[in-house]
Amino acid sequence: MLFAMSKILFIEDEPALQKTLGLALTKGGYDVKTAFDGQAGFELAKDFKPDLILLDLILPKKDGFSVLESIKKDDELKDTPVIVLTNLEGMADVERVLQLGATTYLVKANYDLSEILAKVEQTLEK
Repeated sequence: MLFAMSKILFIEDEPALQKTLGLALTKGGYDVKTAFDGQAGFELAKDFKPDLILLDLILPKKDGFSVLESIKKDDELKDTPVIVLTNLEGMADVERVLQLGATTYLVKANYDLSEILAKVEQTLEK
């Protein structure tokens, strides 16, 4: 029996990271869609219905906090796990994101590609 590959939406405005991590996820067997701004990311989430969302917080048009809030208020998306991947390290930001319903908070500078991929796999297995 074939199983459907997990769908991941990666909302990130930094082209190099989006390309590198997007490629690594695709090679890992995931169906990956990307968006460069929060507004486009949320609209894509509603159409694509991903199994997991990787979300940056500092985004053009609609920041990651607002995107996360919109996701958690949406009946079809509210149960989708969201891994926040950002450079913001403040405790207030971490607490706010977790209160809004993010599954995991990763600071980009503290994790390499393999660790991020491991977190994605771990989250999807739950």
